[in-house]
Amino acid sequence: MTPFIYPSEPHVRRHGPQGYQKAASYRPWLRDEFVFRCVYCLRREQWDLATSLHVEHFLPTSQHPTSTLQYDNLVYACALCNATKSNQITADPHNILLAGAVTVQEDGTLACSNVDAQRLIAQLRLNSPEMVHFRRLWLEIVAMAECANLNLYWQLLAYPVDLPDLRRLRPPAGNTRPNGIESSYRARQDQGELAELY
Repeated sequence: MTPFIYPSEPHVRRHGPQGYQKAASYRPWLRDEFVFRCVYCLRREQWDLATSLHVEHFLPTSQHPTSTLQYDNLVYACALCNATKSNQITADPHNILLAGAVTVQEDGTLACSNVDAQRLIAQLRLNSPEMVHFRRLWLEIVAMAECANLNLYWQLLAYPVDLPDLRRLRPPAGNTRPNGIESSYRARQDQGELAELY
């Protein structure tokens, strides 16, 4: 199992919490929404401190101040991708970084078959030497763990132990997509429907 697989289809938001006064308050929802990993480079919480993943504004607040607290303008991104993106306007990763267009090679580089994906990869420096090294390192770590230490392998590819229980959260202005809560990872785990690895 490779740890770097981009989604096969464009991401459709499952959650719609509204009314929080700080972007950070949306964090539990975004963790679940983006499967506990960076939307850009797929860095997982399990490989780092969860605090190294940020609530990031897709449309920069400097240029779109009215979108600052809109859930649909927020994504979950690692510190490096967040800093690299900064105030840039980019193509929507939900529609561009897809398995059919982007694959991770054995050497850690991203190969892509469409111009929009190439442009986004260049903007975010996803094929920089540091990012390629990061992916190659984790590909090797996961492969070694699979051969030599299955317990470690399962830890590296498992869901976080602190899955947010979105059923207990009450967004101040409600939730425009309440049905998504029952498909949240914690709800699926409680129902015995969550795969152990992803």
